[in-house]
Amino acid sequence: MRTFKRAVALSAALSVALTGGTLAVALSAAATTGDEAEKRKVFPDSAIENTVVDTASLPLYTARIGSVDGPEVEYVVLESSQKKDARERGVNFSPKLANAAGTDAVQLAEFVDGTLVFPAGVDFSPELIVADDPAGFPPETAEPGSIGEEGYTPLVQLPDGTVLNAPQVANSTGDHDKLIARENVDGVERGVFTETEGFYEGHEVYYLSFDASDPLIAALENATYAPALNAAPGLGSNEEDSARSGIAPIVNGQTGVDNENRQGLNSALLGEGDALNIVQSIPRHADEWSPLWDVHATVWTEAAVAAGDNVLQDDFADIAELAEDGLVTSLDGGAWRAIGIVINCPIISID
Repeated sequence: MRTFKRAVALSAALSVALTGGTLAVALSAAATTGDEAEKRKVFPDSAIENTVVDTASLPLYTARIGSVDGPEVEYVVLESSQKKDARERGVNFSPKLANAAGTDAVQLAEFVDGTLVFPAGVDFSPELIVADDPAGFPPETAEPGSIGEEGYTPLVQLPDGTVLNAPQVANSTGDHDKLIARENVDGVERGVFTETEGFYEGHEVYYLSFDASDPLIAALENATYAPALNAAPGLGSNEEDSARSGIAPIVNGQTGVDNENRQGLNSALLGEGDALNIVQSIPRHADEWSPLWDVHATVWTEAAVAAGDNVLQDDFADIAELAEDGLVTSLDGGAWRAIGIVINCPIISID
């Protein structure tokens, strides 16, 4: 059994970044150059991506919790439901976030004497623990390293109605587990966060996992446990009136560090690298894009494994076809579907 404490279970980037102490700070402050830099398209203008260790640097903002005299909190902004606001902030435009307004998935923020006040905050003091045995998924023990207070959600509705994806990342109790360093770039305080690799329609994407509505998934993603996120409308739907978009984590894909078909939660928990999840939308298509990922847990059937059909997948639509053909199921062996878990995962770049 292996136990990870304040460590990344599903991303190899953190261990690389920390081996040099301040390596992550030094590298992310500089613009990436060369073929790798040209290969990736970075979506939010506010992000500085380091492709050497797969991290992204974002501006840090401050607010208060509960009242203007309440505890101070640092947060980042990745999406806005208003196009002009998104452009001015340099973040992803996600009109689908407006569909969550008025639900428990959104906090109502207010400005008091020019200070932004959130109703609820996060406790970053718990110890992140993911303990597993060689069998892979599910882990023997999984405890998230940060837990939202009652009513906490990263979705924040401003007084003008704009809905922001504004996850809290630090306060007096500690830091988010994905926040590995801080830096100052051109007078702006920024946080450096570890990215996770996945796929969209055959392309590699790199994203940040901030919050999850399920404690197990929050622990696996090094994210804040925020059950209120599951109140976002649109379970199983990627339509314009939904606040969600799909993600398909393969549960029992092939393993082996050097295996070109390696993929899945089993592999990630064995320390072989990211799970290589498959996502349904990207910020390039704003009418479809939402960072609220609707988890479609994907399990290869025994027959598919025996036939050698369980190869690496990189397109959400292909997995839907596999489900129609009876080659993959949900966790319970039933029909492949959204299982009622939401993860807040803004995409930073695509190859």
